Amino acid sequence: MPLHIIKLSVGTDSIEDLEDWIKLKLKEKKKRGEKKPERIHTTRMMPKRAEEVLDGGSIYWVIKGEILCRERILAIRPIVDKAGVSRCQLVLDPVCVPVRPRPYRAFQGWRYLAAKDAPPDLDRVARGTSKMPEPLRRELRELGLL
Repeated sequence: MPLHIIKLSVGTDSIEDLEDWIKLKLKEKKKRGEKKPERIHTTRMMPKRAEEVLDGGSIYWVIKGEILCRERILAIRPIVDKAGVSRCQLVLDPVCVPVRPRPYRAFQGWRYLAAKDAPPDLDRVARGTSKMPEPLRRELRELGLL
């Protein structure tokens, strides 16, 4: 059973904001001449349970106090930055998969998220829902219809 990671998406207001940021970063990498630009998220701590995470795990993004989407983790790489500090690169599938929103309070860094505690993908809950505009989904949820 895969182990997931949960992290705050600081500075984004919606899944669309995160997707736009991902597209921008990949476009910048292509412009710099990278032949196969990767979606990378750099973090300070290397997961001690990396093998479990790489067994089908995803990073679940908390946006504005709710878990809203996930990206599949493809690889985990230890690196040393320009200042000589050890870091960790999470190589991600650049596709954001909306999940059933769930409130989640703020925290620092990242945390493990057990598969049994991970929210299901939105389309598994209500078919076609992920294609709805996010504000509409939020309003339907507030009305108790989703």
